[in-house]
This record gives sequence, structure tokens and C-alpha cells, in this order.
Amino acid sequence: MEQFEKLYLYKRIVQAKLFIDHHYAEKIDLDNISDQACFSKFHFIRLFKTLYGRTPHNYLLKIRIERSKLLLSQGHCVFDVSQMSGFDSPTSFAAAFKKTTGQAPSVFKERERVRQQDIGSNPFFAIPNCFAETHGWTKSQFLRDDV
Repeated sequence: MEQFEKLYLYKRIVQAKLFIDHHYAEKIDLDNISDQACFSKFHFIRLFKTLYGRTPHNYLLKIRIERSKLLLSQGHCVFDVSQMSGFDSPTSFAAAFKKTTGQAPSVFKERERVRQQDIGSNPFFAIPNCFAETHGWTKSQFLRDDV
């Protein structure tokens, strides 16, 4: 019976996580998320953190930042990305992005643009160094124009 209860609790927490995954861009909060699992907020936070190693709020923030990185790398402007990722304002987005990644969204976007340009001009830039070294390749081989 205890195993069934644990499975039932786990299923409810996973359901709430999936709710976050699908609705991250919407104005959701802890009340919305804990309602999905049919738990009180505080009990839900404890269970969620036990399962996923972070609070529901931190998980939501992680999902929003990961999605915003993808959108920025696709060339979307910072303002649009903040809206598409579910942040209240471009200012709160920029602050959360910088706190999480260590760089401003505009800096990340520019670095991604340069990285993609480098890969476009020389696809060998996309090969991880550890893979290249295990195959006896060196960076100097990749930088030549005749490769």
C-alpha cells in the first residue's frame, strides 16, 4: 500500500512539472502549479524540491531562461524574448538572465551570432575539443583554409 501512495504522490508532482514545462510562458505562479498537484503550497514545495532538487519557482525560472537562450540564439530581440518567455518585463528578464548566466541577454545574443557565424565559415569549430583530441586532430588543422 505504501508503494502505491508514493507512486501516486510522484505522479502528482510530475503532473505539476509537466504543467510548468507546457505553460512556462504564461503568467503562472506557485498557486497555479501546486493546484495541478492538489497539494498545499508548502507541502508541494517540499515534495517538488525532493524530487527535482530545486523549488518550483527555480525550476520555472530555469525553463524560462533555457527557452530564452534558444530564442536569443535564433535572433529574436530581447524585448520579444522577455515576452515569449513569460517574464513580467524586459527589465526583470534581463536581471534574471544575467543572474543565471552571468551575462546580459544582448551580450549572449551577440556571442551566439558570432559563434554561429564562425561555425558557418568553418564547421570544424563545432567539434568538441575532447573529441578532436581523441582522434589526434589539432586546432591548427581546422584553421587552415584547405581543410
